[in-house]
Amino acid sequence: MLHLTRRIPARVWVALTAVLGLGAALLGTTALAPRAEAATLTQVSAFGSNPGNLNMYVYRPATLPDNAPLVVLLHGCSQDAATYHAHSGWAKYADSLGFALVYAEQKSANNSSSCFNWFQKSDTARGSGEAQSIRSMVDYAVRTYSLDEERVYISGLSAGGAMASEMLAAYPDVFAGGSIVAGIPTGCASSLLDATTCMFSGRNLTPKQWGDLVRAKNPGWQGPWPRVAIWHGTADTVVTPKNAQSSRDQWTNVWGIGQTPARTANLGANTTVEYYQDSSGRDVVARYLVSGMGHGTPVDPGSGTDQCGTAGAYFLDTICSTYHTIQFWELDGDPQPSPSPSPSPSPSPSPTTPPAGECVTANNYQHVAEGRAYVSYGYAYSVGGNDLLGLWNIYVITSVQETSPGYWERVSGC
Repeated sequence: MLHLTRRIPARVWVALTAVLGLGAALLGTTALAPRAEAATLTQVSAFGSNPGNLNMYVYRPATLPDNAPLVVLLHGCSQDAATYHAHSGWAKYADSLGFALVYAEQKSANNSSSCFNWFQKSDTARGSGEAQSIRSMVDYAVRTYSLDEERVYISGLSAGGAMASEMLAAYPDVFAGGSIVAGIPTGCASSLLDATTCMFSGRNLTPKQWGDLVRAKNPGWQGPWPRVAIWHGTADTVVTPKNAQSSRDQWTNVWGIGQTPARTANLGANTTVEYYQDSSGRDVVARYLVSGMGHGTPVDPGSGTDQCGTAGAYFLDTICSTYHTIQFWELDGDPQPSPSPSPSPSPSPSPTTPPAGECVTANNYQHVAEGRAYVSYGYAYSVGGNDLLGLWNIYVITSVQETSPGYWERVSGC
């Protein structure tokens, strides 16, 4: 396997160590103390086919329900699974929202700076190298912990972000969504020399050319495609922010939508977000730009609902990117509202009086189990009425009413 140190001038190597991942200074940072109520990060030594020779770690909350989502996390260079787990803030939301975490960890035997080899086709092609190892981790976790195979997501930082993009392209049938943090678009590099160009200056391709690099991974695949969140600091001198635009161009083209956002928002902490929607009005690509931020994962230490992580080398105290990514993926149990206006309801004697028939308030898992709802792509819909109830899990509570035999509609309450 190609090592990054091979025939590279010292100046370039220093920059590569920082960008493709992260500097050695990170190794000296202090990890979070484990919380008494939380599970522990556990290594899985045998998880199936592992041609990329990676390590696998799992974080599984003690109260994890069946059919819970799974998030796969990829660290940057000179990092490891424990460092990323301690600082990124993902454990907080895994505990509170009920999903599992899998960390893929690079070995120095594969890459001297522990970078994922996102620029080597032998490691990014479907069924090959590191890509296959990560795929095996997903298979193992879904099977062993009874997770929902339709709600698997992936996120990574820098070299890990570049590898996350490669995984989304190689396995669009596996991942429902992804997050590329200070990363690089799929297919930008196929050699070490390409990698330096992509990192420092980016490549000038049209949206279609970027999209073609994804489509080439799975010729004939028509979708569905993963939903993609893109994070980048505007002052990043390690991975040029131009890559965030290229990733935006790439994934909007894959989705068959334009590069003009449907809406924008200011999230505070000098962060803006642009949302790009599919034909149904659903946000499928989002680009988050943190003004003035350098290279790293945005975190926001604190106890607030929208705060997470701890600051350190390449974990930058700005905004909790994990929280906003979870919202974009809708793992918080709050699905986006339907883009099409619902028909006006028929007048009723009282807005608080539901129509005649049995009314039941329960979690969406129970609605499905008892025949009031069904599941499609990880979401629950009412039987008959086909009303969106939200994510299929035990945390989302909704009310449905049988307005005629076998026909259930969502109501505001029972």
